[in-house]
Amino acid sequence: MADWENLRYFAALAQAGTLSGAARQLHVEHATIARRIAALETELNLKLVDRRGRRLSLTADGERIAALVEHMEKDAQAIDRAAESARSELTGDVTISAPPALAAATLVRPLVALRKQHPGLKICILGETHHASLDRREADIAIRLARPVDGDLMIVKLTELTLRLYGSPAYLNLTQPEDWAFIGYLENMDAASQQAALIQQMAGRSFCIRASTLEIQHALVREGGGVAMLPDFMVESDSAFVAAAADQQPVIRDVWLVFHTDMRSSAAVRTVVKSIREEFGKTF
Repeated sequence: MADWENLRYFAALAQAGTLSGAARQLHVEHATIARRIAALETELNLKLVDRRGRRLSLTADGERIAALVEHMEKDAQAIDRAAESARSELTGDVTISAPPALAAATLVRPLVALRKQHPGLKICILGETHHASLDRREADIAIRLARPVDGDLMIVKLTELTLRLYGSPAYLNLTQPEDWAFIGYLENMDAASQQAALIQQMAGRSFCIRASTLEIQHALVREGGGVAMLPDFMVESDSAFVAAAADQQPVIRDVWLVFHTDMRSSAAVRTVVKSIREEFGKTF
């Protein structure tokens, strides 16, 4: 019988596509991944990976085994979720994934209040721009700006965000629109609706500064570094920011709350979901 740990390392390699990617995912050295894969090939007496210099590809047997391991992982994760859901007492860990700026603006107050009411509840907030996997229990609850299309998920629309092009009053007074310095996300976000709208407004000009988070873009605009597409909630009632153009067409993004259907019977998850929904109802 194959060692489950070896299978787990192989699954990470199949998912990541490279030794270094699998190593980052599992927080080990890439040599450990290679050693585990070699051990699994010996156990199964099958060649699972073709090695051509630095390039790796799964063999036909490797593809078949990877699919089986993926099913095994999902079954194991379903068992974990079922066990978590069965606990009726409001204790345990709840992990929430959300965009950092939105998390800071909307999650802090309700979750601090919830912790005071239920001290046995432990909460982890992942302020991140990438999507944590609910299937793999990287998060129990996610707040997303795009409606998920795959997975056995409960999906609730929380609100809509409005984004506009903002600058500092001094910068906009001193700089003509044709000379604006544009601040945006990194290239991997160019397809996002707010970034795409900004690129369209730039009319062929280039970004002067790119930053990975809204918080950095917000700080750059405050310092007079240029103009950026920012959500209203980050700048409202702050005289350091003004809309760059009164007649501009704002960008609207839907905000979705998502959690796995297996977690519906978890009292902790239900309570956190209820608290988040109530806070969004007050804030927006």
